[in-house]
Amino acid sequence: MNDDVRNIVLGVVAAGISAAIGWLARTYLWKRKLRRKQVFFGLPDNSESLLVVNREAGGPELTVMRHDVFALLELSALIKDCGAHAQVVAHDAAQQGFGERTEFCVGGPASNRRMAAHLNSLLPGIRINTDAEPGPERGAFAIGGERYLLESGRAEYVILARLTADLGRGARPVFLFCGQRAITNQAATRYLARHHERLARKYGTGSFVLLLKVVNSQAYGPDVVELVADVTRAAHAPAPEESPSNSSRVS
Repeated sequence: MNDDVRNIVLGVVAAGISAAIGWLARTYLWKRKLRRKQVFFGLPDNSESLLVVNREAGGPELTVMRHDVFALLELSALIKDCGAHAQVVAHDAAQQGFGERTEFCVGGPASNRRMAAHLNSLLPGIRINTDAEPGPERGAFAIGGERYLLESGRAEYVILARLTADLGRGARPVFLFCGQRAITNQAATRYLARHHERLARKYGTGSFVLLLKVVNSQAYGPDVVELVADVTRAAHAPAPEESPSNSSRVS
C-alpha cells in the first residue's frame, strides 16, 4: 500500500469516526433534552394524560370552542413529542384525583367545573368575576390586591400554572390555562410550547403561576403575549373577602 492509498484510507476512517462521534453526541443531547421535557410535563414514555375541556352550556355533547380546539392541538403536539398519550375529557366527567395523571385543564371557571375546583382548592388567592351579566367587571381577575379587567380584543389576561402536590415521588402535575376568553387559552398553550425549556430551567419540577397578557388579539390573534408577573405567592395566599358586587369567588 503506497502513501496515497494509506492517506485516503486514514481519511475515510477518520471521517467515519468523526461522524459516529457526532451522531452519538447529537443522540445523547436529544435524549437528555427529551428526558428534561418529560420530567417537566410529567409525561414519561407511554404514560397517560388528560385534556380537560369545557362543555358548551346546555349541550349534552362535548362541544368545544374553536380557539380551545386550537389549544388542545398545541397540547397534543407536546404530549406526542414526549411519547405519551392523551385522553380528552369533559370538565364534568373528569373525576380523577390530583397527581394520578398529568392533567391539562383548559377554560375559565364559568364554563369548566374542574377549573373552578382547582382554583378554589389550590389557588385561593385568585378571584375571577363569573357574573354572566355584561359589565366592566365581567371576567375580571383579582390577584394580590391588583385587578385585571377584560378589554375584549385589546388587552386580555390568562393564568398559566403548573401545580404539584406533596403526594410523593412520581406524582403528576396539573397545568391550568384559565383565560378571560377562549383565544387567551390558546395563547397560553402556545406560550408554554414556546417557553417550556426556560420555565423548566427556572422552576424545575415545582409549582408556578404566571399572569400573561394577550395584546391586541383582534389584529394578532394569540401570537402576541406578554408576561405580566409571576403571581405564584399571591395565588397561593388566602385572598381577602370582597363584596359580591366587585368580584365573584369561583365555585
